[in-house]
Amino acid sequence: MESVLRVLIPTDFSVQADYAYLMTRKLEEKMPLEVHVLHVLNLPDTVTLHPDGTFQTCGEIDPGFVQQQLDIASGKMQDLTRRYGMHIHTHLLAGKLTDAIVTFAERNGVDLIVMGTKGAWGLREKFSGSETQNVARRCRVPVLSLMCDRSELVIRDILLIHDFRKPEKLCLDLLRRMLTAFGANLHLLQITSGNAEQEQAVFEQNARQFAEMNELPSFSAHLIHDRDVEQGVVHFNQMRNMDLIFIGTHGKSGLLHSSVTEKLINHLYKPIVSFHLN
Repeated sequence: MESVLRVLIPTDFSVQADYAYLMTRKLEEKMPLEVHVLHVLNLPDTVTLHPDGTFQTCGEIDPGFVQQQLDIASGKMQDLTRRYGMHIHTHLLAGKLTDAIVTFAERNGVDLIVMGTKGAWGLREKFSGSETQNVARRCRVPVLSLMCDRSELVIRDILLIHDFRKPEKLCLDLLRRMLTAFGANLHLLQITSGNAEQEQAVFEQNARQFAEMNELPSFSAHLIHDRDVEQGVVHFNQMRNMDLIFIGTHGKSGLLHSSVTEKLINHLYKPIVSFHLN
């Protein structure tokens, strides 16, 4: 019997969070899921929210204010249950948003986090980024991000972006499971700044070795030249329209380190599954 995939949807009750749930429904058509919806209340650190819905607060915080915020969020979660279905599990936590999402996912055996995002550009991307980007950077659980409604998506072609020059074994359980569930075609893509024609033979050999090490099914291998990985992925998708993209991250970013994965999460209008490489 196929094991159940535990999925977490963090929600701020926005349309982007609804996009995440619709994407989860798309996965549910082919895979058995256990869906958890989490809302994080932005309350001071001096407030402790217990699983049974009660809370503790210091004397400086008005308990009436906390109860009001809790009642509003509880009402919205009940509305989600009516709209999404009684099968979902809802959770309310208090704290810092990214910290709460990461801690919940890693402590509760979540297999996949699904998040809608508005993306981020310019100074916002450089200094704060999107919440989805922050979760993908810090959490060991794979994150599926999307910018728009993908309820009509048909998953036929799945793209894995990687540097295959040093074949290695990665944690690709989710990729293998989705390939099987959707009967999808696998594509392996590497972007090079060198001469793609001269590197093609070695690339194909490395790709085959990588696929064998990671027990991947038959695949199409693509090596293309571009100025950087982000532009290469964009141009490849203009030529070959992929339905779902997998890309690894080292979990590092900031002013002195630019993450290709986070740029794609913020800029590319494709569903992207990011996963940690180490």
